[in-house]
Amino acid sequence: MPTSVRAEVHAAPRPRGAVALLTASLAYATLTVAYVVTNRTTPQPDIPGGDVLRHVRDHGTAIDLGALLLLVAALLLVPVAATLARLVRRGPGQDRGAAAATVLGGGLLACGALVSSAALSWTLGRLPEQAPADLARALADLSFLAGGLGYAVSFALLAAGACLAARESGLLPRACVTTGLVIAAAGLTAALSLLVFDFSYLLPVVRFGGTAWLVWAAFALVRPRPAAPGADA
Repeated sequence: MPTSVRAEVHAAPRPRGAVALLTASLAYATLTVAYVVTNRTTPQPDIPGGDVLRHVRDHGTAIDLGALLLLVAALLLVPVAATLARLVRRGPGQDRGAAAATVLGGGLLACGALVSSAALSWTLGRLPEQAPADLARALADLSFLAGGLGYAVSFALLAAGACLAARESGLLPRACVTTGLVIAAAGLTAALSLLVFDFSYLLPVVRFGGTAWLVWAAFALVRPRPAAPGADA
């Protein structure tokens, strides 16, 4: 039998929904980058409330656009999580239901965290000049907490559920699984930033590393994979 024919015979079929997952993941990654570029001047969490108000006055349009981009990106996480959970549930191996539920739950929580951050940012951008500085600082802190820590911990659940299931089923390449588990560990560890703020450096690791991992996983699911032994018997 020719090599090309043998390769085709031993290639596992592409999971249904893999292309949709890749499309949604790429759109989510694009919107995430656009949001970061739009809000590149966002003040750090440790600046006084008065400086936050001055930033709001000088960058109101950018804040509104950033809130819109973040909202749309958050909504895209729903089909991403739902499709990935379905692929995990249909994959080989045991305990797929629990893993799929973890993926879906993590994705929905991450979506809610980003939606909350977008709403708080938009509210912050509408503060009048005479607003109390403490109110501006509180809204900025809540937006950071939701979009930073809340998202990181939630995305960690999504990544952990997908990777733990894929480690046994072979749904994803080993390197992709290992990377996803590292990102999940970083997201859970970031919760310590509530006690020690220095752990907040893990938040961009999860945000950008997790987005890159999601696109990587989607590409891996679209590409042909070797079939399990005996699959064509």
